[in-house]
Amino acid sequence: MSLTHRRRFLTLAGASLAAPALPRLAFADAWPKDKTIRAIVPFSAGSTVDIIGRIVLDPLARQIGQTMVVENRGGAGGTIGSAAVAKADPDGYTVLVNAAAHSAAPAAYPQITYDPAKDFSAVAIFGVVPNVLMVAPGKGIKTAKDLAERAKSGDLTYSSAGVGSATHWAAERFRLSAGFKATHIPFRGGPEALTEVMTGRVDFCCIGISSSMSLITDGRLLPLAVSTLRRSAALPDVPTTTEAGFPDSDYNFWNGLLVPAKTPQPIIDRLHAEVQKALALPEVKAKLAPQGVEPLPLSPQEFDALIAKEIVSNVKLAQAAGLKFN
Repeated sequence: MSLTHRRRFLTLAGASLAAPALPRLAFADAWPKDKTIRAIVPFSAGSTVDIIGRIVLDPLARQIGQTMVVENRGGAGGTIGSAAVAKADPDGYTVLVNAAAHSAAPAAYPQITYDPAKDFSAVAIFGVVPNVLMVAPGKGIKTAKDLAERAKSGDLTYSSAGVGSATHWAAERFRLSAGFKATHIPFRGGPEALTEVMTGRVDFCCIGISSSMSLITDGRLLPLAVSTLRRSAALPDVPTTTEAGFPDSDYNFWNGLLVPAKTPQPIIDRLHAEVQKALALPEVKAKLAPQGVEPLPLSPQEFDALIAKEIVSNVKLAQAAGLKFN
């Protein structure tokens, strides 16, 4: 083959190899088209994930010039809604608003039909929310140590937003550190779990500030400790669970945006940039502050790495706590 023919062959071959990528790149460049974007929240309306998600999605929709419709698909610790997104077309028109329950799913539900790491691409974290250890004022429990002592003398109950949810995991970390047994009573979302504690039918819970703050302010729930390493600006007088004397009881309750795996990288990058822009808006900051949301700015790649790391640590937590799941 002559040098001229060889060069022509390589040029044509290179063009043919690049051709399959062109449609995807062209599609990504055209995104978003005039088409509604579905945002699946795998927990009930009024839950921490739902509240924070709506605060961020509203300006995000304005910025990209498209309607974003929130669909609440609660149940099974967030796995029902997540499974729907995992099967959706990776075209940027179906997104998932989830929390740390996303990386806990494999430990809580070994039979789930999707892989939280491989079937999703992480986009951006909205922030980290302190979970609050709470009881009804009428229980006569004033501190986290009081709760631990009460639990050791009798089998207490605790509620959560579902098996494997961040509210479940946060309570388990506290229970494991405190060294007591308690009966877990899961619900479809945070509001239902809070109601049962508020009425005294369930003894305690460890749920995000976003969904519990109004009940704390009204005096219907008593905060004993927060699950973060540092005190929350929203509840400055409430100690952390670590300060209260329970080592390794902190829990990282992040909330953020994910998309189906194989979503074109330009779409992921655009969404990431627009989320950062929305989080920087004064109106958004003003709404997130009372929710106790603290920033955790990670790139999509760093967010993916965090999820992979948490999947491993959650399996270890479930084994250490002796949790038995179906």
